[in-house]
Amino acid sequence: MCELLAMSANVPTDIVFSFTGLAERGGVTGPHVDGWGITFYEGKGSRTFKDAQPSSQSLVAKLIKSYPIKSEVVISHIRQANRGCVALENTHPFTRELWGRYWTYAHNGQLSDYHAKFNVARHQPVGDTDSELAFCWILEKIVERFGDTPPKNRLDVYRYVATLADEIRQLGVFNMLLSDGEYLMIYCTNNLCHITRRAPFGKAKLIDTDVVIDFNQETTANDIVTVIATRPLTDNERWQILQPGDWQVFCRGEIVLGSDIDN
Repeated sequence: MCELLAMSANVPTDIVFSFTGLAERGGVTGPHVDGWGITFYEGKGSRTFKDAQPSSQSLVAKLIKSYPIKSEVVISHIRQANRGCVALENTHPFTRELWGRYWTYAHNGQLSDYHAKFNVARHQPVGDTDSELAFCWILEKIVERFGDTPPKNRLDVYRYVATLADEIRQLGVFNMLLSDGEYLMIYCTNNLCHITRRAPFGKAKLIDTDVVIDFNQETTANDIVTVIATRPLTDNERWQILQPGDWQVFCRGEIVLGSDIDN
């Protein structure tokens, strides 16, 4: 299986600390050696870095670990291939334009007997993974439901995506990250967790490498930063573990919608 990482924050924040831990799982503390990628949003724009090399060895990953790109929404993924060959076009995250925004998606899991379900026309996959085809199908269904312009309440789109994710989960393991650059949605089938850091901040220690950070020295009292991961990245903090079928939508670090709150 692959592993996911994401961030939603109320101020531009770098993800160097969390990505440093995740990257170790790409060949050192984990078997996810078949490529990796990361997308940073800056306003309505985004920048994506990908490599088909293991994240623990990639020079591009080394850049990300040393260059504090600040963003309010980040999606990242390290791959252990099960559908599709090891190639750049099959590395996550995947991005498509919809309604004048870049939508970014990453998936952890494996689906079976999915080709008959995922009929697509407008949005075609570039690679040959079940993950990208599922993303294209989600976008097709969104346009089919809402048309060529977004609804007044964009959260209605994420409510609908949750129902689509419930359908996809019937085909196998489907842990998902999805963002339009403002909202960040997470959906859990079996492994997904998150932590929200806010004042008073403390120290955090990575599980996968000997790195400790004092967030009190890196933040202000008003900062709110939520990090999502397949498995906890630190061993001295309390992560919230999602249950199968749980989903949440974050904006500026806070939960604004989800299966466990009044929708």
